[in-house]
Amino acid sequence: MALKLHIIIGSTRPGRVGPTIARWFDGFARNYGGLEPVLVDLAEFNLPVFDEPKHPRAQQYEHEHTKRWSASVAAADAYVFVTPEYNYGTTPALLNALDYLVVEWGYKPAGVVSYGGVSGGLRGAQHLKQTLATLKMVTPPEGVGIPNFGAQLKDGAFVSNELIDTSARTMLDELERWAVALKPMRAG
Repeated sequence: MALKLHIIIGSTRPGRVGPTIARWFDGFARNYGGLEPVLVDLAEFNLPVFDEPKHPRAQQYEHEHTKRWSASVAAADAYVFVTPEYNYGTTPALLNALDYLVVEWGYKPAGVVSYGGVSGGLRGAQHLKQTLATLKMVTPPEGVGIPNFGAQLKDGAFVSNELIDTSARTMLDELERWAVALKPMRAG
């Protein structure tokens, strides 16, 4: 049974580019093999600002949106977060979604595909990795940074290049290794 890789689109704003980049990464991961990619659009969960009355560690969720989000996150063996950089950080929507859960994230690897201007969203990726580590996710240093992403858009699609493809392949290699290694910890 293939390990499930959830590719989570971290931006929910109108006019976002995240779905375009995530679709490219989803296709890349399918061609890579070894992992079963699942595209997850955070916008479809419509999570309000964290509104559960009990701490997420208890997993006693009262709201249907939280239960759906929990089931989606729990089903994955690894994650890739596709996120832009907002003011040297990741998106508020993604941080909110991460805060909704605790147990479901644990002992799983997570990679980041970041995009932005000159920095390629790398400051946002580093900011995100601090939160991921706190939630007991393993965040290998390999990632995909896409600088000046607008130049990579052609006719509404993201067009990669050799450097980005090499970064994506290296990150997927690491995510697969970590997902296999951490699987016994998730079973316990």
